[in-house]
Amino acid sequence: MIVAPGPASVSLGYRVARELGVEVVRVKFKTFPDGESYIRFLDPVEGEDVAIIQSTHPPQDTNLLRLLLMSKTAKRLGARSVVAVVPYLAYARQDKEFLEGEAVSVDVVIGLIEASGVDEFLTFDIHSMDILERFSIPAKSLSAIPALAEHVRTMGLSGALSVAPDEGAIGLAKAAAEVLGGGWSWMRKERDRVTGEIRMWLEEVEASGRDVAIFDDIVSTGGTMARAVSLLKSAGAKRVVCACTHPLLVGDALSRILGAGCDTVIGTDCVPSPISVVSVSGLIAEELRRMV
Repeated sequence: MIVAPGPASVSLGYRVARELGVEVVRVKFKTFPDGESYIRFLDPVEGEDVAIIQSTHPPQDTNLLRLLLMSKTAKRLGARSVVAVVPYLAYARQDKEFLEGEAVSVDVVIGLIEASGVDEFLTFDIHSMDILERFSIPAKSLSAIPALAEHVRTMGLSGALSVAPDEGAIGLAKAAAEVLGGGWSWMRKERDRVTGEIRMWLEEVEASGRDVAIFDDIVSTGGTMARAVSLLKSAGAKRVVCACTHPLLVGDALSRILGAGCDTVIGTDCVPSPISVVSVSGLIAEELRRMV
């Protein structure tokens, strides 16, 4: 197997290659003055199993198109197989028709990936596991939560309470609690139908006097995370750490969370960011070894 780092995941791609002890396929990429993307493989891939490492974080459309260009080109150049390692899959939250007439965007993305010649698909902490069942090729989602929890533990928070900021992230909190050993809980949200006001509270477990780590798959605008931090601090939590697999951090999201009283925010290099202190390269390399 050889590794082809895409323009959105160059550093991660090189880390994966080092973990595997394999060659890196050099890929030239640029943007034309009119905004079109350019991709060129500088090394041969004929007869090779190629792992393309390319996340689709913002700008989503550009990074998705570059993934498609790379996979289609690798196949045209004679690659035996192509594994698309897409640490963050764009459009995964648009997985159903919420309002009549909406595009189910993730289905379109899956169709494009398959049409580009990808043979296997790998991602991390996908927003909904049922999305994987929509692929007609082998597709798998790994979890970075245990690695994030281990990093939290090394920060001196062993025994911290693991919290999900909403019901959808309960599985993440449970996985983190297996590493931290401090149990888990989740934040329940309720909207007042008259005033529109959202109430939020911690289910069942007391946070007073405890260290708390909040785990989520994605932090985008930071609103949910900031609200959870503020509530936990008001409830008497000592230190509050926020951790996520995909730190999109749109706009002032990071300062918003820190301003709510969070002590530290950490993420992974599924999405490059100032807080991407945990690398998923080892997890990717381990999974790729199983494939070959």
